[in-house]
Amino acid sequence: IPLTHALGIVETKGYTPNIQALDSMLKAANVTLAGQARIGASMVIALVQGEVGAVEAAVAAGRSAAAGLGEVV
Repeated sequence: IPLTHALGIVETKGYTPNIQALDSMLKAANVTLAGQARIGASMVIALVQGEVGAVEAAVAAGRSAAAGLGEVV
């Protein structure tokens, strides 16, 4: 990740809310997918990278979208 970029993380309980969060993040701002990983039995994280303002907007959109389907940590 270049020094001018930020990394945004949304952690959810379950895979479906995480997919919804990731979809919303990628559509809401000019960010790119940096990864997705399962943590433990039911926790999943989605990572995006981009300019600081874009990452902040993307994470806010992702959290909002995922909250409608499940638990956001």
